[in-house]
Amino acid sequence: MTDFSSVKGKVAIVTGAADGLGKAISLCYADNGMKVVISDINTDKGLTVVEGIKSAGGDAAFFKADVSNEEEVKNLIDFTVETYGQLDGLVNNAGIAADNRPIHEYSTAEFDWLMSIDLRGVFLGTKYAIEAILKSKSSGGFIVNVASLAGILGNSSMGIYSSAKHGVVGLTKSAALDYAPYNITVNAICPGTFRTSIWGETPEEIVNQYAKIFSPSGELGDPKEIGHLALFLASDLARYISGSAISIDAGSSAGKITPVQWTHPEILQ
Repeated sequence: MTDFSSVKGKVAIVTGAADGLGKAISLCYADNGMKVVISDINTDKGLTVVEGIKSAGGDAAFFKADVSNEEEVKNLIDFTVETYGQLDGLVNNAGIAADNRPIHEYSTAEFDWLMSIDLRGVFLGTKYAIEAILKSKSSGGFIVNVASLAGILGNSSMGIYSSAKHGVVGLTKSAALDYAPYNITVNAICPGTFRTSIWGETPEEIVNQYAKIFSPSGELGDPKEIGHLALFLASDLARYISGSAISIDAGSSAGKITPVQWTHPEILQ
């Protein structure tokens, strides 16, 4: 099989789906016939994503939920099952970042706040989604956790964020082993630096400078590529892939770049 027809009709939740990578994943899922529950704390943007999916002929619904709140996560899962009668998959995408600082300059309150969303939120989503997927007797259940390049590499001035994302990768690997006998795959996507609304009104010149620093290709990633990878992991094309932390970063995680003078630069002419 070389297409994604296996995902058609599957029901999936995407958290943090009102914008950025979560929105890209949701649109990709809907474009391929999946029923998607858009979840976010931003109701207006979330409903806009739903409207866009419906206007294109897709099937989507919105549910407002804070992933750090256990009751709201439970309600999100219940809403999905009540609306569509089943649950096949969850994308734990919701997350926050922290200001870049050395570890001793973070407060414990900042640490607790970030962990409550970036790690505890993934735990809660996985816990309750797995229960619903098992009860749904899904023939191809899946969890996709959006971690980060900072979840497989250390990064100066990003201690608490990197800690949370490393935790997500660890949780992913353990959950993959727990649920492999039940045909549920659990994988993590580890994005590098992508072109999303996080850049806000940053001048293009500055964005390009950052791209040259953070990406070996000198370009920021297109969120659609995250959507394509998440679609693959939700499909029957990837049933033997589980417990993986897949980097999507133009090679950033491959190693250190050493400047070198080519002997024959004329090949580029």
